[in-house]
Amino acid sequence: MSNTVNESAIKKLKLLFTVVDRPKAEFYLDVLSQFEVNCQMVVNGKGTAQSELIDLLGLNIHKAVILSVVREDRATAALRFLEEKFATIKNGKGIAYTV
Repeated sequence: MSNTVNESAIKKLKLLFTVVDRPKAEFYLDVLSQFEVNCQMVVNGKGTAQSELIDLLGLNIHKAVILSVVREDRATAALRFLEEKFATIKNGKGIAYTV
């Protein structure tokens, strides 16, 4: 019996949550597809800041929550890439984490 890993072995998966402003959801869906995402779903969300704070800061409370099923070995790369995009894209801020 060989000690090499079987390439057809079942890969572990993680659920990647990405929360962004709704107008940016399509962009992030496309970005995530390069990480061999198996399945994606978008649900609408709403921020929790009080209305006075929203008005004062000009915040967008309408969010998109993207749920992506990604291979465990690709999850860290996807999170790093998202972190870079959150920092460099105009109005592209968001949060992302895996479970």
